[in-house]
Amino acid sequence: MVINKIIKLIGSIALLNFSVAVYATPQIQTWQTDNGAKVFFVPAQEIPMLDVRIVFDAGGARDDGLSGLAVLTNGLLSEGAAGKTAQQIAEDFESVGAQIEYDALRDMAVVGVRTLTESRYMTSAIESLAQVLTQPDFPVDAYQRELKRMKLSVKARQQSPAALAGEAFNKAIYGDHPYASPTSGTKQSLENMSLDAVRAFYKKYYVANNATIAIVGNVERKQAEEIAKALVTALPSGEKALPLPEVKQLTEAKTITIDFPSSQTHIFVGQPGTKRGDEDYYSLYVANHPFGGSGFTSRLVDVIREERGLAYSVYSYFSPLRELGPFAMGMQTKTEQTQQALTLLKEELLKYVEHGPEKEELAASLSNITGSFPLNIDSNGKLLEYIAMIGFYDLPIDHLDHFIENVRAVDVDKINDALKRRLHPDKMVTVVVGKQG
Repeated sequence: MVINKIIKLIGSIALLNFSVAVYATPQIQTWQTDNGAKVFFVPAQEIPMLDVRIVFDAGGARDDGLSGLAVLTNGLLSEGAAGKTAQQIAEDFESVGAQIEYDALRDMAVVGVRTLTESRYMTSAIESLAQVLTQPDFPVDAYQRELKRMKLSVKARQQSPAALAGEAFNKAIYGDHPYASPTSGTKQSLENMSLDAVRAFYKKYYVANNATIAIVGNVERKQAEEIAKALVTALPSGEKALPLPEVKQLTEAKTITIDFPSSQTHIFVGQPGTKRGDEDYYSLYVANHPFGGSGFTSRLVDVIREERGLAYSVYSYFSPLRELGPFAMGMQTKTEQTQQALTLLKEELLKYVEHGPEKEELAASLSNITGSFPLNIDSNGKLLEYIAMIGFYDLPIDHLDHFIENVRAVDVDKINDALKRRLHPDKMVTVVVGKQG
């Protein structure tokens, strides 16, 4: 069938989807639509494909006490729009080989499409996406079905020690901040959910002034302008979401233990970390790489897994958000080894904050980060994520141009200074989920 051939063609093209020269950073063009949406565009002429992503400041941080609202709203967009059923919407995209994308994260909600650029395919895909984006029907049956699915997901998370640990960790480090609540909802919040709340959330946040459009593909600037216009013209200008409250730093150490009948204990240790555009971003990003962010070559893996055999998986990360995202160290260990592994984890952090990385560790990390960077932008899809992030978080338009030089500018002194100022081992949250006693 023709449709199957189109879908197979997209799959084949995706494997060859190298839209930028390996060592070149893309030149991002930017403008604003008449009703206020920001647009970021990179032409990529190598293959006949277009990737579009519309990002709204409408993630879980905007749930306003009704955890799961952002996820539910976003998930219902394609369940009925412009009088069409979910099945009809799916068929509209499939008929031209297009792939729809939607998701809701902590900071942002995403709607997007990937399509071939031949006019008969691209025009239909953009029209279908515009209907989903601007004319959602929020049908009652779809709402009830999705709400039921989310309630079942909450029950399933209660049977997962990893999920319990993650939720307890976020709640402990964020307190009453919007980042504390699970984006996928709680039992209580889903019981209090309503279709009116979903419609009100969409009306408030899915507006042009709250939107960033990222476009990457084989189209000219004029075409990109028409695509952006077609997607959001029907949206009201609305208002940009208000700034999130500042994340408060922890003032004391806290340990949370949750009894769970498992052979493995799940551990999280951490605190609020960094945000997008943070002055210490590069120093902390590079610092984490040799400590616990480089997989099997990290210090935590060497000491805790390889030398002591106390954990199969151990890692650390900074997850920057609009406000301070978490710094976390995590691992799984046998229940009888919990205290030994936890003590060693904290000792390694103290040592690292005090002394930083060895010169050899830093050199290897700098080489790894800068050497792998071109692979992070070697396809339309990867590049789309970056430019959407740049637009959404108001990062410098030349962020990609200077990434490697900013990484290379990090040295041991900068790392040591940032670690001592930003990480506080004596004021961190420790969450332990496993069989107690």
